[in-house]
Amino acid sequence: MESSWGKVLLYLTLITNLTLQGVRGWTGEIHGRVVCDVCADSSVGPEDHVLEGAEVAVLCITKTGEVLNYQAFTDSKGIYRVAETMPTSDRWDACLARPISSFHEHCTRLGDSNSGVKFSYNHPSGYSHTVRPFVYRPTNVPTYCI
Repeated sequence: MESSWGKVLLYLTLITNLTLQGVRGWTGEIHGRVVCDVCADSSVGPEDHVLEGAEVAVLCITKTGEVLNYQAFTDSKGIYRVAETMPTSDRWDACLARPISSFHEHCTRLGDSNSGVKFSYNHPSGYSHTVRPFVYRPTNVPTYCI
């Protein structure tokens, strides 16, 4: 019986030492906004609005070379968010965020320069990266814009 307790204590000591010596967690976050440029004039005006339910894909490569693919949808404020906690040695190295679709019935055409955004992720744990807004335009520009 004593040898069993000895093995358990040895095992617990090893686990504790490994945990304290460097298997630390790292948390990162990527977020951005999706908007509708109602007048398709590439400027923000009172007629423009955020898009709820728009889909965004985020692809990240970790420091160890693993490829991680995320899917996010915008909330009522037009904001999408992707977050992950992992060992520091496996943290994100570079990412690509790109819009996939807008479910808004009048604003479904992706703006010209919005195919995706590549970026390096150099932030320490607990920090986030903000991606520039993705812009959709209406298929038909309203007459009040012309």
